[in-house]
Amino acid sequence: MKLRVALGVIAVPMLIVAGCGSDDDTDATNDDTTAAADEDTDADENADGDESGDDDTGDAPEPGSLTVYSGRSEELVGPIIDQFEADTGIEVVASYGDTAEKAAQILDEGANSPADVFFGQDAGALGALSAAGVLAPLPQDQLDLVDPAYRSDAGDWVGVSGRARVVVYNTDRLDEADLPDTIAGLTDPEWEGRIGWAPTNGSFQAFVTAMRVIDGDDATAAWLEAMRDNNTQVYERNGPIVDAVAAGEVDAGLVNHYYLYPRLVDEPDLAAANKFYGDGDPGALVNVAGAGILQTSEEQAAAAEFVEYLLSETGQTYFVEETWEFPLVKEMDGPEGLPSIDELTPPAIDLGQLEDLEGTLDMLTQTGVL
Repeated sequence: MKLRVALGVIAVPMLIVAGCGSDDDTDATNDDTTAAADEDTDADENADGDESGDDDTGDAPEPGSLTVYSGRSEELVGPIIDQFEADTGIEVVASYGDTAEKAAQILDEGANSPADVFFGQDAGALGALSAAGVLAPLPQDQLDLVDPAYRSDAGDWVGVSGRARVVVYNTDRLDEADLPDTIAGLTDPEWEGRIGWAPTNGSFQAFVTAMRVIDGDDATAAWLEAMRDNNTQVYERNGPIVDAVAAGEVDAGLVNHYYLYPRLVDEPDLAAANKFYGDGDPGALVNVAGAGILQTSEEQAAAAEFVEYLLSETGQTYFVEETWEFPLVKEMDGPEGLPSIDELTPPAIDLGQLEDLEGTLDMLTQTGVL
């Protein structure tokens, strides 16, 4: 296995990305409601566990226990891990941290990694581990539960929940029809100073990476520069963008779909709604959180049971009801009031191609967005 090559090409870039922004923050979206956290904090705000450090300081795992490296926060996924333990009797030792950092840690540890399962919030990190050859093939019956668009072509990772990019807009100022039909239209002068974005945010960076895959680097750089020149307002995370839109500070903002809905539970009259893009537009990207099993795991059966649990009705219902994410198992109902994932028309790309976050960071820096 070309692990040392992978370390040089993949691990270091991912650590750089981790310093700029993860995709798992819990500060604003659900600080007083569900754990459907604002999953896009900067590294210095990971109260959810994405930055609080790797939980590797506790006791060593007991023989037969399962070690999960999780790029999803303890606040967000701790309850479903606890439920897995209670239902199966399998002890889980969870090490929480930024998704990119945890993936890079696996590559750095190599064959000595104690990890059995990698549970990441981003397909790019899963794709990087797959490219490095450190993930084991998953059982075909698990892969078959999920549409091929949301799992690895190599069969070594599978998405367990999905989130769509949207534009959240102020309903007192705009109707949905007032927004442009494509994300490219936000560069029009009429939107000068009226849009919010979060360039240091992990999911925003994944969206830009997807745009690079779809439209190419030149077109993506031109879009970033046009948005910059249009005085797009900068925020640290998705949650504050939703707050700013609802308050009328900006008219619209680029976020993931699920940041809005917990707020609407508490404030049904909140002046905000989501516009879902479609027709393969980059603004319609559906990214996934997913899981893979390490080749080096000595607990392959228990690891497969963990992945199966995330894909079970119990696991999928948890993501629907607690995080407002889309279930990825076929024929599972999604969050009430949202389109089903089958109704969305995201760009047809291999999500594993979102691994080049270093190139995206370079582009964001060169265009002056970062």
